[in-house]
This record gives sequence, structure tokens and C-alpha cells, in this order.
Amino acid sequence: MINEQITANQVRLIGENGEQLGIVSRAEAIAKAEAANLDLVLMSGGTVPPVCKILDYGKFKYDALKKDKEIKKAQKIIETKEVRLSMTIDEHDIAYRVSSTSKFLQEGNKVKVSLRMKGREQAYVKKAIEIVKDFCERLSEVGTTEKAPELLGRNVFVIISPKKTK
Repeated sequence: MINEQITANQVRLIGENGEQLGIVSRAEAIAKAEAANLDLVLMSGGTVPPVCKILDYGKFKYDALKKDKEIKKAQKIIETKEVRLSMTIDEHDIAYRVSSTSKFLQEGNKVKVSLRMKGREQAYVKKAIEIVKDFCERLSEVGTTEKAPELLGRNVFVIISPKKTK
């Protein structure tokens, strides 16, 4: 809230340079802000009396937006890529998927490895888990499995996260 939007009768006033001006009436605070050709901005409304500061509101909002953009830019968004395997996968196909998965992991992304069993393949759950474990062992240099491969319905899942680089 700024200027006339502030409803409190008395406010704790902070000057434009950060100095404490004490507890003053709202009208007096607005008059001081107008004399400095600035705005009276409510900083903390939950206190008694509320804390207000004399400052340029447009510049204040601009700086806040700029700070938010910097914080967003500094955040690293981790994506989860998915690699699908099958029970009848060939050795060359596994090698190709291992190389592409290692690239994903080196970029800092997590990888979800899934193996879908169709039809009669569902009778060979141990073999499916072995295929997924073998795939994870081949990636042990660049990634670590978060937990052991698990069976959900007709799929075997495991999530591999990148190893921490120092």
C-alpha cells in the first residue's frame, strides 16, 4: 500500500536514507513524503504501529522485479528424461541408450529408466529387473540409482541421478 491507501492513524516512519524518524501521524508522514517528492510505502503492516518508508515506489518495484529475475536465472531446473527399454532389446540398442543416457546425466538431468513387459513377458519379472540393473551398472560412472528397480503393474522403473561433480 502506498500514500492514501495506508489506513493507520500513526506509523513508524523510516526516512529515504534509512534513518528512523519515529512514530508520527499518517498525515504528517504523507506530508514529509510529498515534500521529498517521493511516496510513503507500507513496509510492514503486521506491527503496531505499522512501519512505513519514504521512497520512490516505481524504483522500488523495478528493483524488486530485477531481483526476482536474478534469482530465477540463478536457479538450475533439473529435468527428468525417460529412456525406455524392452525385454527383447539387443546389445547394440542397449549400448546406444547407455551413451545417450550418459549425455543426459552429464548435463545434470535425472533419467527415468522404464521397461514395459507385454503379454507373456510378464511371467519373467526377474529377467526384466536384471536388464534394468545391467543398464544401471553400465551407467555407474556418471550416475547413481536413487533406489532399486521396482515393479509397478507391467513396468519396471528406476530413477538415475547424476553423480555430484566437485
